[in-house]
Amino acid sequence: MKLTFFGAAKAVTGSCHCLEVGGKKILIDCGLQQGRDERDNRVLDFAPGYIDYVIVTHAHIDHSGRIPLLVKQGFHGKIVTTRLTGQLMSIMLRDSAHIQESDAQWQNQKGKRAGRAPVEPLYTIADAEAALELVTTCEYGELVDLCEGVRLRFVDAGHLLGSACVELWLTGDGGTKKIVFSGDLGNRDQPIIRDPQYIDEADYVVMESTYGDRLHEVPESYTEALAAIIDETFARGGNVIIPSFAVGRTQELLYFIREMKERGLVRTHPDFPVCVDSPLANEATKIFSGDLRGYLDEEALEVVKEGERLFTFPGLMMTESSEESKLLNLDKSSKVIISASGMCDAGRIRHHLKHNLWREECAIVFVGYQGEGTLGRHLLEGAKQVRLFGEEIAVNASIYNFQGLSSHADRDHLLQWIDQVKDPAPQQIFVVHGDAQVTEIFANTLREKGLPAHAPLYEEVFDLARNVMLAAGVEIAPKKTSFASTGRPSTAYHELELAAMDLLSIIRASKGGANKDLAQFEKELMALIQKWDR
Repeated sequence: MKLTFFGAAKAVTGSCHCLEVGGKKILIDCGLQQGRDERDNRVLDFAPGYIDYVIVTHAHIDHSGRIPLLVKQGFHGKIVTTRLTGQLMSIMLRDSAHIQESDAQWQNQKGKRAGRAPVEPLYTIADAEAALELVTTCEYGELVDLCEGVRLRFVDAGHLLGSACVELWLTGDGGTKKIVFSGDLGNRDQPIIRDPQYIDEADYVVMESTYGDRLHEVPESYTEALAAIIDETFARGGNVIIPSFAVGRTQELLYFIREMKERGLVRTHPDFPVCVDSPLANEATKIFSGDLRGYLDEEALEVVKEGERLFTFPGLMMTESSEESKLLNLDKSSKVIISASGMCDAGRIRHHLKHNLWREECAIVFVGYQGEGTLGRHLLEGAKQVRLFGEEIAVNASIYNFQGLSSHADRDHLLQWIDQVKDPAPQQIFVVHGDAQVTEIFANTLREKGLPAHAPLYEEVFDLARNVMLAAGVEIAPKKTSFASTGRPSTAYHELELAAMDLLSIIRASKGGANKDLAQFEKELMALIQKWDR
């Protein structure tokens, strides 16, 4: 009866933990490493063909994003999750696969002329579809006999539609032990979804700690606070640009905006236009508008009962094509633009930042976690200038960090949750899913409360039957980022890397353009490549 940590150990992303019981190997999550946490997403630290089950806490890519790779490398077991997580995974894994294929195609076009061997995508759309065929779902509270000696139950984690804490009862030679995986625990009093549910007993807990070192600055009213920002910005003649995660956060914003329109809170422009510029967000919104029985909070249920739609209102536009996206920046009238990615590292949001960051009358509103080394964190830390698409862009717009919209529990809410696990109290709490320093801080906070806790290292192995560590694990240095502490790129080479990222974004945005224009673009790029191919 062993537990091994293969991801999110002193890191925020790449959640992946492996249980061994009764000869079966069970993964809890298999997420993509991102940003500073990334080592090599292609390398799995176990043999996929020997994994029997994957249990998925929720659909976010840092928890589910390597499952198609797992299938590609030989996994053929069962993937178990909640109904709504299964639906969201169907769009998110396909979208992730599309990005992987596009990245590989671009690298191969460049590499072929240089005589380099072709690269394969991390996984393909076919791999994602093969993974989705292995998914089986159940509802919150349903007891599932996963296999001999393993019983499973999902409990609402309040983080995202379908997100779950995982309760597992493991029976082996050492008797029965209960282990709980918190998944990502949600903030309280969020719209749409319910608050995290409490669990009252566990022998072991694997617990997230994203905000384990801080408290959220919660406004009295999310709706009124955001409406005030929009109102002030529109009065200046500017746009409100909101970098947002496509799944969960965008729908939450639409819920708020529907309410503020109904209440007339934006007085300067009561019928203001709102654009969601993200095809993935549009697909997710369709799922959020479907059968949500057993997933909605009481307030959202009342809206639905009255026959109203949660996420639509007058003035809402959802773009699909890159051409529609470009037109938004040609229109000079004030508007709210919600676009991905949420940390500004890729996607259409970078185009909107290029056109709006330098304008004093505009506002950039951050509504989610900004990882170290990301453009979003760079802006929040006070950057005066950023490089986008080969240009130096002055940061003159107002920058807001709207922390009240966090989908993660803060330190006090994490403590409230673990305090309920007391009959019996845990023999050990493993603190994961946080920056290295934060996991240590939160583990120490738990120890000060008299709870046995530590932050495991990568590849730590723990014997759950005997409550002893079998292998201590190894320290993994975080990946270097492109930004120095001053917010400027540290070297000319890093500047060049950023320019390459911008070029790739432009190429992707050109898809579907006129053949004549694309041919000219390619000709000019080839001339540049030949000039510098030394």
